[in-house]
Amino acid sequence: MEDEIKKDECCKKDECCREDDCCKSIKNKCGVCGGGIYGLAFVGAVIYYIQNAETFWQGVLGVLQAIVWPAILVYRLLELLMK
Repeated sequence: MEDEIKKDECCKKDECCREDDCCKSIKNKCGVCGGGIYGLAFVGAVIYYIQNAETFWQGVLGVLQAIVWPAILVYRLLELLMK
């Protein structure tokens, strides 16, 4: 009975990413929104790169670029900040 009360109190605090036994039941939900946003951005990037590809291999390269576009974006932003 006490364990159920502790679990309810813990999970009401929205501390799902904390390494605590009482929050393990909702721990898997952490970061779900970020994954959904990345997924939509990935689909948008794939569509953009494929539409602008003139050859098949540019389309294949576009799919690979869509996978790593966040890293490319951060690199370019840091490059601009260092100038």
